[in-house]
Amino acid sequence: MRNKKVLLIAQAALIAALYFVLTYFISAFGLASGAIQVRISEALTVLPVFTPAAIPGLFVGCLISNLVTGCMPLDVIFGSLATLLGALGTYALRRHRWLAPLPPIVSNTIIVPFVLAYVYEAEGTIPFFMLTVGIGEVISCYVLGGILLQVLNRYRNVIFRQE
Repeated sequence: MRNKKVLLIAQAALIAALYFVLTYFISAFGLASGAIQVRISEALTVLPVFTPAAIPGLFVGCLISNLVTGCMPLDVIFGSLATLLGALGTYALRRHRWLAPLPPIVSNTIIVPFVLAYVYEAEGTIPFFMLTVGIGEVISCYVLGGILLQVLNRYRNVIFRQE
């Protein structure tokens, strides 16, 4: 029992660190935030298919990433909550692999445009931001996340063992 808790905490910490590193790396290219964003770290939102530890890991990783990359406080809160909701939805759909990447796409496509419009006062309309954020999320979650899902599925018993 105790070893399982330690394993889940270690997995969550590793996922949070990986999310942060990927976000920090892609922010150097200006793609981690803004109206047009392809956060490659969002590909990790498929990980709740394999382990529930990914839920807090993704949330904490997004929270730290948003803090370190200079996001506004409301963006830190709502952007991180969007990732948390997406991770919870992915976990709920873990038995339906092709639907699993959908919740983070939906949550970010709905929440992030309002952050862009009202927190950053970015020029553009909410439907435009929904389109641009949605396209970035599809690239990150369905394309990159789908590839990650296929690759990790082959090694799931080695990487995500529960003992």
